[in-house]
Amino acid sequence: MVGRQNAEIEDHPYQLSFEVDNWRFCGAFLIRPNVAVTAAHRIWKCKLRAGSNLLHEGGQVAKVFKICSHPKFDINTIDYDVSVILLDEPLVLGAGVQTIPLQSVNEEIPTGTVATFTGWGRIRKDECVELYSHHNATVTNRMICFGYTEGGKDACEFDTGGPLVINGMLVGVVSWGIGCAERNQPGVYTKISHPEINSHINECLAKFE
Repeated sequence: MVGRQNAEIEDHPYQLSFEVDNWRFCGAFLIRPNVAVTAAHRIWKCKLRAGSNLLHEGGQVAKVFKICSHPKFDINTIDYDVSVILLDEPLVLGAGVQTIPLQSVNEEIPTGTVATFTGWGRIRKDECVELYSHHNATVTNRMICFGYTEGGKDACEFDTGGPLVINGMLVGVVSWGIGCAERNQPGVYTKISHPEINSHINECLAKFE
């Protein structure tokens, strides 16, 4: 994370760390006591940690039991970049562990809205598409851009899969970008309100019941 501010897990209790082999990690977030969401391109069958500011220690740990990735996920374009995870057992909710609600289908976010991303403001969509077109990278309708054209603040590699939040509502999943906090290269997030993304999450929840 670039341009960050330190925070306590109690301020963002939905945040999870996704840990592999005690050294590789990325982000995820809790939407049910036993269900998490992360980016599809970072999915491993490993463990998640909740309720801790620290990586690899503290809080509660649960193992991945089932993975439900979007069937249209494309590793080349990073489109449909979302996976829903069923944990092997529910986490115990408390001050440092809570679920977060999802943004509604087709609910749009005004340009300039300030958002919060967590891990270890939105720009115009057409502007973001134009900026990335110079790098032969495509920003699809399943994606949303947040950041500053001048750079300085951004999610980075190990934040992938983490939450983008506005007023306590989950609106995006940290997905990709070129560099971190670079000028004219805002962060790109999977758009929770897109019908194909939102419906996939709900379909996975139904399968897990």
